[in-house]
Amino acid sequence: MTDCKILHYTDSIHYELEQTARLMRILTLQLFTKLGITISLDEYCALDTISINRQICQRDLAKLILKDRANTTRILNELEKKEYITRIIDTKNNRLVKKLEITQKGIDELNSISIKIKSYIDNVTKKIAPEEVEKVQMILKHFRLDLEKVVEMNI
Repeated sequence: MTDCKILHYTDSIHYELEQTARLMRILTLQLFTKLGITISLDEYCALDTISINRQICQRDLAKLILKDRANTTRILNELEKKEYITRIIDTKNNRLVKKLEITQKGIDELNSISIKIKSYIDNVTKKIAPEEVEKVQMILKHFRLDLEKVVEMNI
């Protein structure tokens, strides 16, 4: 008989990642409220993603922000209503697609929020050496990219 240590879910990397992500989301939501930021965290993530992926289509955005089509549409409707983005109708493989562009007003809002939250976000990792933060970020990115290969996304 071999010694077999029972590994509980709470002892796994999955648990640590999930709990850390949840706490970071809660912290960011609290920060947005404290700073009086008028867009949601999901809207901010979408706006930031659009800003670095010029003329991204709605479906590709949904994949990057890990939201289903309905939630992505709702987020984009709000951003469009606030005049932070515009939708451009284009064709791709003889099909109509909606491409997204950030407006100047959207860029200004994104920059304003980024400036407001930067010191708070930096404060979260202040007890960790910058090179360790980079290392963790790199490891997490590789882990995420590997997961993307095996996870079935129905977006």
